[in-house]
Amino acid sequence: MEGELKPMDAEQLREYGHKMVDFIADYYKNIENFPVLSQVQPGYLRKLLPETAPAHSETLQDVLEDIQTKILPGVTHWQSPDYFAYFPSNSSVAGFLGEMLSAGINMVGFSWITSPAATELEMIVLDWLAKALKLPDEFLSTGQGGGVIQGTASEAVLVVLLAARDKVLRRVGKDAIGKLVVYCSDQTHSALQKACQIGGIHPENFRMLKAVSCRDYALSPDALSEAVSHDLATGLIPFFFCATIGTTSSTAVDPLPALGKITKSNSMWFHVDAAYAGSACICPEFRHYIDGVEEADSFNMNAHKWFLTNFDCSALWVKDRSALIQSLSTNPEFLKNKASQGNLVVDYKDWQIPLGRRFRSLKLWMVLRLYGLEKLQAYVRNHIELARRFEEHVAQDQRFEIVTPRKFSLVCFRLRPPQSNEDYANKLNHDLLDAVNSTGKLFISHTVLSNRYILRLAVGAPLTEERHILAAWKVFQDEAATLLSKC
Repeated sequence: MEGELKPMDAEQLREYGHKMVDFIADYYKNIENFPVLSQVQPGYLRKLLPETAPAHSETLQDVLEDIQTKILPGVTHWQSPDYFAYFPSNSSVAGFLGEMLSAGINMVGFSWITSPAATELEMIVLDWLAKALKLPDEFLSTGQGGGVIQGTASEAVLVVLLAARDKVLRRVGKDAIGKLVVYCSDQTHSALQKACQIGGIHPENFRMLKAVSCRDYALSPDALSEAVSHDLATGLIPFFFCATIGTTSSTAVDPLPALGKITKSNSMWFHVDAAYAGSACICPEFRHYIDGVEEADSFNMNAHKWFLTNFDCSALWVKDRSALIQSLSTNPEFLKNKASQGNLVVDYKDWQIPLGRRFRSLKLWMVLRLYGLEKLQAYVRNHIELARRFEEHVAQDQRFEIVTPRKFSLVCFRLRPPQSNEDYANKLNHDLLDAVNSTGKLFISHTVLSNRYILRLAVGAPLTEERHILAAWKVFQDEAATLLSKC
């Protein structure tokens, strides 16, 4: 066994850990040399790897060589400065260090007693972030509410939907589940629909209300009010509404104050999904987008999107933690302990779907401490400025048009067709997307708004600079010229 890798050994960890850090640092140093969007075909990896696991140990060097030659070609490089698709998924030195420390400690912090520091740091760091966002005091852990780190916004909306469902069923009786109605905009993330499927909400009682272009795809309060009134008149029970700050398609902002009044007057749970744009709201000039959050029962933002915190880290705050706990708590004998039985502590197992949980607050704590709020604000502002400059280039080229006003760091635009034919325009922009992504020089994604195929360029990767924005625009110009020459 001499020289072979042991299950755990401090000196071997030091040696191998240094090699892995060097490998990762070299990856970041050379990340611009990779095609941003992986160019492999489905099933490529099965042809390159053995059919069975090795019977005997292999060297780390052999594994790293396979990563370089076989794995990385099949990776889409989300941390590339030329990655502009979907929304960003940030990493940072501080986030990486926190993730490394979490992996090193490797505790499973489902209850306070399993690692008191994990629970208490999570409560403290989410209070810090809530104060940075100027959320109402009801969302702080010092009152009846508090914050919890979920894996994703999908998990966040699921747990609050379950809490809201059970809260209303305790009042009207469990047999009324077929009458419960959920409301959202047709721009709301599909995670809510999945949450309804899991939560037993009847599909016909899931209301996606149409958001229109004249309101920049923000939901009209009148549309919500009319839908709720209609359902009440037919004997249904409106119980849950989800508003979005920064929709996935176009970063539309739903008007929280007016929507909150409607939910409050109808005793509905009001959830605010700010998964992407919540990070921008630490800047005073963007905080107004969440005005009205005072009326919300829950609020969510993904620190792993645009807040320099490695995936996964989705911050969820609730005003009434007892609603979550009543819905999600279990108390088997093997988990009982003095602190929990005495209601002296928070046990986060009762705020989430799984039992086990990682020490995720470490990386958020390290991000907040090693960067500080001022640097985090400057980071967000820089991306918004880069997006503004890209938008400016698009607006100055008569071949293109801006589709919706930019609010944060997402630009929605499209290539104008030579003739006024919407089907042809959609095909033209679909072809432009494919052509741009096929170059490997950048990666963008698309959406459809009012039956129009739209290109989305989201600025948010930590390494992105103005030169990358200019290079991306050059690719769009060149590929558009080639397409238009064939028309």
